[in-house]
Amino acid sequence: MKRLKARTGCAEMVVYRPEILEDALGFLAEAPATVLAGGTDVFPALGDRPVPGRVLDVTAIAGLKGITRDDGRWRIGAGVTWAELIRADLPAMFDGLKMAGRQVGSVQIQNTATMAGNICNASPAADGVPVLLTLDASVELASDNGRREVPLADFVTGVRKTDLRAGEVVTALLVPDVAGDVRSGFGKLGSRAYLVISIVSLAGLVRFDAGRVAEARLAAGAASPVPMRLTALEGDLIGLGPDEMAGAVRADHFTALTPIDDVRAGADYRRDACHTLAIRLLDACGTAGGRS
Repeated sequence: MKRLKARTGCAEMVVYRPEILEDALGFLAEAPATVLAGGTDVFPALGDRPVPGRVLDVTAIAGLKGITRDDGRWRIGAGVTWAELIRADLPAMFDGLKMAGRQVGSVQIQNTATMAGNICNASPAADGVPVLLTLDASVELASDNGRREVPLADFVTGVRKTDLRAGEVVTALLVPDVAGDVRSGFGKLGSRAYLVISIVSLAGLVRFDAGRVAEARLAAGAASPVPMRLTALEGDLIGLGPDEMAGAVRADHFTALTPIDDVRAGADYRRDACHTLAIRLLDACGTAGGRS
């Protein structure tokens, strides 16, 4: 694919849309560039500013597409959209991720926005991050120097900050398989049901063995600079029956959260809302029939 050049004002813009990952990495190695996939975060963030001088459009790279399972874990290509994830035939461990996907913007946004873009945007309110934390997801990155894998919990380092290095591009999200009686979910609070930034969100995954909680993972979003796991609550759920989980949730399980006061909600309200969402999510997981 040739590089397209255009002039915006006094500056020249170069847009490159390769079909091979290695060509994309070579372009990034030459000089910094804005990586464009769905564009649903890139363009709104520009505001009144002009489009950056170098743009790498990765939408034609086949190697960034598809969802596959191999050697005990799932690989979600960086170019997979939320709509593709929602339509995919996936096990119960991904139910919560699909629920989050259905609340990412409008259907038009879901058809365009990529899951990897949601991660790289690194918003505290990103709906995908809490769910992927409960899935113990890792981020696969590539550059001209090779590939590396970073746990998602280490990749998102702060508000709009990630561990993405110069010359790197996200190639996939990697999720270890969770077998057995697994139930997962997601809930968010906003000023309306859709097309809204989360005031607070909560994701959960529970695995049962012989009718008791063998493993629990819960994560809150929009309640700290980065979405975070609720490890104290997770530990207190171990060994409980499905109908006992919701009653085990206490206010002190959310003291580690550091929400902010802003125009959408106060910090105390966000903690209380997280408490309520956890009760609702665990009640739903307790009454739902488990599936692998």
